[in-house]
This record gives sequence, structure tokens and C-alpha cells, in this order.
Amino acid sequence: MAIIFAKTTKGHAEIETRSGALSPRVRRVLIFVDGKRPVEELRNMLHYDDLQHTLGLLEEDGFIEMVGISGAGGSPLPPDAAPPSGVFRLHPPGDDPLRLQQARNFMLNTLNAFVGALGTSSLQDRIAAARNPAEMRLLFDEWYHAIVSSRDGRRQAEHLRGKLLEVI
Repeated sequence: MAIIFAKTTKGHAEIETRSGALSPRVRRVLIFVDGKRPVEELRNMLHYDDLQHTLGLLEEDGFIEMVGISGAGGSPLPPDAAPPSGVFRLHPPGDDPLRLQQARNFMLNTLNAFVGALGTSSLQDRIAAARNPAEMRLLFDEWYHAIVSSRDGRRQAEHLRGKLLEVI
């Protein structure tokens, strides 16, 4: 799953008139944002180390906005869709309590840091109660949607998603 950004009216105006005094590098990112390409595809095309930061700046300045989340192959996901099973790593058979606790801590800490406890208390309760990796994986999509619902979380979503997928 990956975030998809599109140009806003202000973003289209900037492309037409160059009125925002964007640097050539930032302008190039704006040009490539099309409402179809997920962030990962943009990263592969542009090869910018600071792409997340640049997208965050463009979003804060009102040039782009998040329009969706894509699944495997770039196809848009419906809001209630579960993540594709191929997203998760294969781990050795049997439950690893350390790995489960790492995933739990990561999910709870990132929710608190980016979203806050108030809006996610039900999700946090279910994460805390998960007894095995399969139960934790069922909460992955809801966790991801909660993270991208916040401005700061949206900027870091791809990085956080990758970190969580290493242990879940």
C-alpha cells in the first residue's frame, strides 16, 4: 500500500504560471505528482533522498493533497480493504513473543506520536490484546489508515509502514 498525491488548484496554477517561487527541484516533484502514481513510484522515478520531505512541504503549502492509497500493482484500495497477504514477510513457524511485542510497541508508539490516544483508543486496545502475529496483521490496515490521517504521520507513513513490515 502506498499514498497517492494529486495537485490542488494551487498546484496546477503553479505549473501554469510559476507563481510560487518553487525551486527547480521542488517544481520537478510537483510536475510528477499526478493523482495516479504512489509515492514509491515517484521515488523510483526521481531518485530523491528527501522526497518525503519535499512532498510534505508541497502538501503544507497547498500545492498537493492526498487523494488515496493504492494496493499492490498501484490499484486503488477501497477504504475497508485488508492489506494484501503478500505484503507481510514469512517468518519461521511458531509465534515469536519478542517479534510480537516489537510490533505491538511500534504500532502503539506510532499511534500515540502521530495521532494521539484519544482518537485511536479502540484500535490501541485491540493491538494490546492481540495474541499472535495473525491477529496483529489484521490490525495493520487500520493502523496504517490512522497514521495517514494525520499530517505528520502522512509524511512518514511509507517509512513507518516499512519498519512495521520488518517485524510483523
